[in-house]
This record gives sequence, C-alpha cells and structure tokens, in this order.
Amino acid sequence: MSGSQTAEAALLAWYEAMGVDETIGEEIESLQNLPAPELPPARPVTQARPAQARSCFVRPSEAPTLAALEALVAAFEGCALKRTAKSLCFARGSAEARLMLIGEAPGRDEDLQGKPFVGRAGQLLDLMLAAIGLSESEVYITNTVYWRPPGNRTPTPEEVEACAPFLARQIELLAPKILVLLGGAAAKNILGVTEGIMRLRGKWLNYPCAAGAIPTLATLHPAYLLRNPEAKRYAWRDLLMVKEALQA
Repeated sequence: MSGSQTAEAALLAWYEAMGVDETIGEEIESLQNLPAPELPPARPVTQARPAQARSCFVRPSEAPTLAALEALVAAFEGCALKRTAKSLCFARGSAEARLMLIGEAPGRDEDLQGKPFVGRAGQLLDLMLAAIGLSESEVYITNTVYWRPPGNRTPTPEEVEACAPFLARQIELLAPKILVLLGGAAAKNILGVTEGIMRLRGKWLNYPCAAGAIPTLATLHPAYLLRNPEAKRYAWRDLLMVKEALQA
C-alpha cells in the first residue's frame, strides 16, 4: 500500500470513528446546504494569562515578526526547561494561518525534531484537521511551553509563566481568526478558567488581545483521544464548529 493510500485509509478510519456514515466527496454532504453560521455569543473571560513573567528580561512585545520572536525565545534563559531539553519547539505551520492551535508541552518526538505535535498525538491532530479540509500549510500550531519537560511531566506553573509573554505575543502577531486550545491544561493556562475540559469544550470563549477579542474554542487533546477513542465524537463536533466559523 502506498503512502497516500495509507493516509487515505487512516482518514477514513477517523471519519468512521467520528460516526460519519454519509458519502464523503469534496465536502461532507450533511454540511453542504448549511447557511453561513454565526458564532454563538462569546462567553467573556475575565481572567487572562498574565502578560509578564518574573524571570523575563527580554521584551517579547517589541518583536516585530514571528521570526524575530522565535529568535528571542531561542536566546531566552528564563525557563528552566531549556536546560534539560534538546530542542526549541516554537511552532509549525503557516505564519499567515487563520487557525491557531495551542497544546500543553512538547514530548519526546517533538524534542527530537524541534517541532510541536509531530508524534502520535500530532499525527492524529493532522488527520483531525484533514477531516475538515485543512493541511499544515493552513494552520499554526504551538504549545504553552516551548521545551520538553523532563520525562514528559506536566509543566510547572513557573515554567508556563516564563513562556506566557512570548505566547501572548505569538498570538498577537499571528492574529488568527480562530484560536483552538487543545486540552484542559492549555485552556486553564491561557484563559485562566477553572472548569474541566468537558465543561469548557463545545463553547465559544474569548481570548482578549490588543487587536480585539479572538473567538476561542477548547477541545480534547489528541493524546487524550488516543487513550479514549470513544471521546472522538466530541472532538468531531468541535471540529465542525471550527469549520463553520472559518467559512463564515
């Protein structure tokens, strides 16, 4: 079986896991006749991630481009994770994307390749995006921290805080139309909310930004879906919300 056939088979398996049983052509038939959707009233978020970190001696807000910001992150010594990681995992995808996705932290595969979401969870994420017609060249993917925590442990609040001003500037520079937060940790760290992911998912929230509030959707992390495939139906519903919002 060729590589393209393997990818197609994996994508069909994803649709089947989502419960999609209609014929799939250029578009999912059930979506073809939908009117242009309107975003639901955004639920206001009163607590946003602080824009400054105690150990940050550089000024991310002065970076004029994403490339300049990446250079600042590469030179930054204020996050302890940098001392144990092999690679900086700043982002992958397009610097002109309308959709930005943010996870929690790089893992082993990401640390080896220097890119976020390239392991098993990243491969599933790519299939999820392909299911709504998006490729890597049309999205922008990063994490709340830019270096792998030792042993894939959860980043500490101090480590997340150290990277927070860079992430805030990253979002500001990209200025995506839609922001998707992958998993409860990303949602809590970025929006300052306390609810669990199952309560947060499926609802439009707001990420406050200098250029204006960005419609934001929290959804299940692909790593969680690998462990709990029965939850893919929830992720599928969230993906359809993202697809509709991008088409509006």
